[in-house]
Amino acid sequence: MLLAACGQEADYETIQIDQVAEKQDAGYTVLDVREPSEFDQGHIPGAQNKPLTGMQNGDFDGLQKDTKYVVICQSGNRSQQASELMLEEGYEFVNVAQGMSSWEGDVEK
Repeated sequence: MLLAACGQEADYETIQIDQVAEKQDAGYTVLDVREPSEFDQGHIPGAQNKPLTGMQNGDFDGLQKDTKYVVICQSGNRSQQASELMLEEGYEFVNVAQGMSSWEGDVEK
């Protein structure tokens, strides 16, 4: 199942929540774009937090162009917005269609 915003096809790959571990095994870093308070309530082990609100203001500090990212949020909406910004900035990533609300794996706090 592919989700496209406003009927437009995205220029980046979108994966399903059950493919996240596979991407991690392939060397991708999970990038959680929720707010720090949400991230602190529970996130995928090893995930990096970079809130969408900061990215919207041009803050990409801490992100590396030579790192591959799996972009996730709570439900899939913010990760899609973050993916659009990351695409413009030249990062390598995949977007997760769902979010932490669908995650059934381990979490760390």
